[in-house]
Amino acid sequence: MSDILSSFDCNLILYGPPGTGKTYHTVLYAVAICDGKSLEEVKAMPYTEVLKRFQELKTPDTGRIAFTTFHQSYGYEEFIEGIRPRVEEESEKLNYQIVPGVFKKFCDEARKRAVTIRSARTDIKENPTIWCVLLDGTGPSKLKTHCFSNDEIRIGWRDLEERITEDTKRLNDKTRAILLNFQENMEKGDIVLIEKNNTSIDAIGIIDGDYEYDKDGYENYPRRRKVRWIAKDIDENVVTLNGGKRLDRKSVYPLPTWRIDLTGIMSLIQKYDKGSHFTVQEKEIPCVFIIDEINRGNISRIFGELITLIEKTKRRKAKEEMAVTLPYSGDTFSVPQNVYLLGTMNTADRSIALMDTALRRRFSFIEMMPDTEVLKGIEIAEGGEILDVSKMLSIINERIAYLYDREHMIGHAFFVPLREDASIERLAAIFLKQVIPLLQEYFYEDYEKIQLVLGDNAKSQDTYKFILDTKIKVQEIFNGSPGIDLPEKRYKIQKDAFFKLNSYKEIGEGL
Repeated sequence: MSDILSSFDCNLILYGPPGTGKTYHTVLYAVAICDGKSLEEVKAMPYTEVLKRFQELKTPDTGRIAFTTFHQSYGYEEFIEGIRPRVEEESEKLNYQIVPGVFKKFCDEARKRAVTIRSARTDIKENPTIWCVLLDGTGPSKLKTHCFSNDEIRIGWRDLEERITEDTKRLNDKTRAILLNFQENMEKGDIVLIEKNNTSIDAIGIIDGDYEYDKDGYENYPRRRKVRWIAKDIDENVVTLNGGKRLDRKSVYPLPTWRIDLTGIMSLIQKYDKGSHFTVQEKEIPCVFIIDEINRGNISRIFGELITLIEKTKRRKAKEEMAVTLPYSGDTFSVPQNVYLLGTMNTADRSIALMDTALRRRFSFIEMMPDTEVLKGIEIAEGGEILDVSKMLSIINERIAYLYDREHMIGHAFFVPLREDASIERLAAIFLKQVIPLLQEYFYEDYEKIQLVLGDNAKSQDTYKFILDTKIKVQEIFNGSPGIDLPEKRYKIQKDAFFKLNSYKEIGEGL
């Protein structure tokens, strides 16, 4: 797999005029990268199969492909992290939460998927979650002593229902997350660290049972799970293992896989259990983050300090690895090696020459121009006359390149629907709804140039002209002589012409 993957740059932008299949090709590239295939292999597959595989890789459970679109108001808060207001259900008080952005969440999940932990112990599952638990606060406590003696962990909230759901009332978001972590997310075979204070732990254990509600249990702590203790009454500083961060004062929460030093945690277990043997491996599980319309966003504002971290040589475990401390959460963050950034860029919106230099320097670019070969064989017949759609588009684009530039050509994708319905009605709809509005935008409604592009200046009959021009008699509109240069012609879009085959044939008549 690695030999094939090396042929794909980790930061890649597909660029070209509108309608050249850039977004279409992101599906092909993403599947090829994720499945370790060459682009040619994927292109040879039926597109319906490729699209199905793309959707599978994009599901939350798989989570190996994510998709976002940049726009003018898109910012750092949506992409990396930000502070969001939230109203608590019960108190209706407004509070503020630090929320990870789409790219940070994706990188966190990508790093988690690349790590595999294997243990000689059968009671530790492969890839266990590392949980941090407070037993009635930090330091010594009666609850902690009870749990250590009875091989269990317990939390309270006796006044609430036996099983908590997302719909349970009388809960704020923090409490709901704690209870659902303990009840639903914690699993048999996970590792639990008991917090002594915000820098140290005083016990290590393995979750050994499912969630239980013991209404007659110890004091006010009915919610419990069985634990097999590896070490108790210890004092181990875990700040370094936790990526330099102190422990939170939450009752139950997972330590992030992307931050925690898993090798260090396993070594800590081996220190107290000499019979434990672990291997921590990082696998090459490629994940693709797609950014559509990447040039429409303010790159400096969106990427912030991460613009450096996406470089191949600056990524996690690279030769020149770099990490940053994020401004809101204070988390240490780096971009994993297995994350591929795939962008699309419409050159009609902005030329590569005008792109943010920092972005341009860190991405590789693949140009995608109109491919008339895709349209070969598409013909429209009427009354014995035949229109070669591929040839017609080639002529139009050659004229656009001459009058404007090659970055504003018209893509073949606009005409692909003609494969299913090669009718004059479908062609008319494509021109009226897509081609003409594009040309109006490109040439700022300079209809004389639009006529040149469409061959209206040399058509045999006015009825075949898409843009009909009529002479203006200035004296019939203004009194006297205006004394300024005024247009000599009036232009209008002649809709009937779009339903005549000769209107299209005469675009390139004689060429």
